[in-house]
Parts: sequence; structure tokens; C-alpha cells
Amino acid sequence: YIYFIANWKMFGGLNSLNSLHKVMKFLKNFKKKKFVNIIYCPPSTLIRPMSKRLKNSPIKVGAQNCHQSEGYGAFTGAVNSKMLKDVGAKYVIIGHSENRKDGETNKLINIKIKSALKTGLKVIFCVGETLTEKRKKITKQVLNKQLQLGLNKIKNKKDIIIAYEPVWSIGS
Repeated sequence: YIYFIANWKMFGGLNSLNSLHKVMKFLKNFKKKKFVNIIYCPPSTLIRPMSKRLKNSPIKVGAQNCHQSEGYGAFTGAVNSKMLKDVGAKYVIIGHSENRKDGETNKLINIKIKSALKTGLKVIFCVGETLTEKRKKITKQVLNKQLQLGLNKIKNKKDIIIAYEPVWSIGS
């Protein structure tokens, strides 16, 4: 399968959804190709309206991250996988380099992946090395560690997409 995943990051309001018709025209070329998957991951505030707008299209909607808690709780500003699924997300990005940079550990990523899978979301699991790690020629060790710890004790991996995202290439 080929996946095109658009991470909208912290961008857009409801007016941003008006540009989706341009993408829909472009996608007519891919309609018959079942091996092409397109996933938009807008900010959480746009998941519901985007899901409604794309309901009858080949584009799926995902979230950019989720809280690790499977249940509800006193986590101000947090959104868990249940809440994301409830508003129409089918996928969630976990382990993005920006979140790792902000302190997200492989252990926490593993908990998030388990929570998302339990809820029924498909996971886009990001792995990648920094420029320093690349220069030290330890890319394989870094990726192995991220994969081993991130997927620890997860038996069924069919709903996990591994997204190789070398940190050094982002924005360059």
C-alpha cells in the first residue's frame, strides 16, 4: 500500500475546509487504485467537520496525537483516542518527532499505541533519527530501539503503519 498522510499541524480554521474540493478533483485519478490511501490529520478542532465533509470520499481523517489515558480524567486540554474516534478520526499519529523533542518517550508512545488500538483507531507510528544520530552512523540502532520499545508487547500489528520520518529531513 501507498499512504499519503497530510499532517496539518497547528493550522487552519473552518474556512480551510473549503480547499478540499481541489484535492477531491485531483483524487479522481486514484479512485480505482485500491492500494493508494490518503489520510488528512487536521487539528483536533477540525476532525468532526472534516470527517463530515469527506464522508463519501476516499480520504480518511486522522488525529495528530492522543493522550495515553483510555478513560476520561482530569487532564486539562488533553484528548484521548476514544474522544478522537467519537468525532470521526480513523487514524492517529503517534511518536512524531516534534512530540519526541518535547519529551515524549518510547515508553509513553507504547502506551499511546496500545490505547489507540484498543479504541479501534489505526496508528501512524513515526520513527526517525536526528542529524547528530545520522552523522554518528547509529540510524539502525535508533530505529531498532524506537520500534522495539514503541511496539513492546503489541502482538497484532496489522493496524499500525510505520512512518519513517528522519528528523534531519523535516523542513529541508
